[in-house]
Amino acid sequence: MNGPLLTVLPSSNTLLLALLVALAFSTVAWWIHGVDRSGAIAGGVICFVLFTGAGPGAFAGLVAVFILAWASTRVGYRRKQEQGTAERKTGRKASQVLANLGVAAGCAALHFAHSRFVPSGVEIFSLGMVAAFSEAAADTVSSELGQIQRQARLITTWKAVPPGTDGGVSPLGTLAGVLGAALVAGTCFLVSLVSLSGAIISMVAAIAGMLADSLLGALFERRGALNNDAVNFLGTFTAAALAILYASFWR
Repeated sequence: MNGPLLTVLPSSNTLLLALLVALAFSTVAWWIHGVDRSGAIAGGVICFVLFTGAGPGAFAGLVAVFILAWASTRVGYRRKQEQGTAERKTGRKASQVLANLGVAAGCAALHFAHSRFVPSGVEIFSLGMVAAFSEAAADTVSSELGQIQRQARLITTWKAVPPGTDGGVSPLGTLAGVLGAALVAGTCFLVSLVSLSGAIISMVAAIAGMLADSLLGALFERRGALNNDAVNFLGTFTAAALAILYASFWR
């Protein structure tokens, strides 16, 4: 392996620290039933990529998303069980973890590569990562807390539908989603992952991604054309793409 290539790879100390952090995070997440065993493995891999690609700030963003998702899942859990919409007691599985956090991990990898080869303007992919984080939190919180209300409305027709219906939205769920996006974007700003303007851009992109998620749920998931994991992945992808496009062309 030649010298120039070594200069663009993470240091051995960074890799070791990332591995230890990933192992600790996935173990705790599994222990408190936030994820099952497959979800813990997927979460550990994603944590490793995030920490290696974007540093401790990315890990802080991941923790913020996890805490919001874990806490909101447990609010009104008995009612959700009665409705048949509650998450499994063992936690989210690998496909769910990848659907919600895969885009953020991809952006972290691109951020690392971009920062090595194009030193200026490296915030572009960190914006995408924070937007994906914020959308994942917004969508999960809005879905979990929205189910507490007794009625929702389908985003495409505004007809009343039972809570938990694919594509259903409610005032409480939408407000909770906006606050969730703001909390995650704000956390990423506080740890200097993005600037204040970057956090605002990421939050707005996340809200747009959350609405896109609801539209995809109403148009495709209800008809069986897409499953929930695919819809969640596309929601985070939409948020990241909007943030990156804005930073690339209009900022």
